Amino acid sequence: MLPKADAMGGIVNKTIFRMLGIISLLVAFSAAQQPATPPLAPGSPEDLVKQGEKLTREGKFDDALALYRQALAKSPDLYQAHLAAGAALDLKGDYSEAREHFTKAIDLAPEDSRAQAMRAVAFSYAFEGNSSKAAEFESRIYNARVAKNDLVGAAETCNELARIYLESGDPDQAYKAYRRGYETIRRKSDLSEADQNLWLFRWESAQARVAARRGQADEAHKHVDAAKIALDQANNPDQLKFYPYLTGYVAFYTGDYKNAIAELEKADQHDPLILALLGEAYEKSGATAQARDYYRKVLEINTHNPTNAFARPLAKKKLER
Repeated sequence: MLPKADAMGGIVNKTIFRMLGIISLLVAFSAAQQPATPPLAPGSPEDLVKQGEKLTREGKFDDALALYRQALAKSPDLYQAHLAAGAALDLKGDYSEAREHFTKAIDLAPEDSRAQAMRAVAFSYAFEGNSSKAAEFESRIYNARVAKNDLVGAAETCNELARIYLESGDPDQAYKAYRRGYETIRRKSDLSEADQNLWLFRWESAQARVAARRGQADEAHKHVDAAKIALDQANNPDQLKFYPYLTGYVAFYTGDYKNAIAELEKADQHDPLILALLGEAYEKSGATAQARDYYRKVLEINTHNPTNAFARPLAKKKLER
């Protein structure tokens, strides 16, 4: 016979295994009960949009646009097709035509998707460096989110607009938008201590970058130091990748190109703006070949967002010289 303790342990283990087996069966049964997403019918407007989006990601904009037009011929009110067509046109450089599609998408989109379409218009204006027009749409999103008490979303909208201002060369308006975003999030009474430090990191980072764009090196480095303290206190590993972007950005705009390269090479190499800054830093250091390599890498990224709105036109212009 087994000793009493071992026998009891065997009973407990068997019970645990049975319970785990029951739980696995329940999970499998629950998954089986979930309705499967029906596959898109080949040649349907939605399928054409999906195919076009893949081509857009591959940089085949004309081929993608041909599919979007086919989708719209079949379903003129498909707002996703207008959104996708607008993005492809912006990436191609046809900004006016892009905004015609985005405007239609705003009119056709359901309420919960309208902000996505308005953001797309704002990005389209950012591709041209027109921050004042971008602000008209970002402000509408901000007001709608505040009205719904979505303070996190509203603060993120402010930061998005601030970045558009900053990269358009308007640090004063950027500072105002960043400050508004920080003041907005501070109205949220249930923020955890970690999130409070995360937003403080973003605010200090913003002030550092604004100061760097103003040529205020000492002020910029003071805010970099404060940002590092807040980042450490936030204890959020996902945010660590933004610190070398911050230090590299400040180094670049205060004329320290060697340090800018060293820091930016530690940052997210999938971010087109970081790649563009690296290209400029190498160019200013006299390393033309490396600069052109980074500009080419920018043009391999076919995303429709604020960072690419500034990186892509810059890279195109640099490579055309």
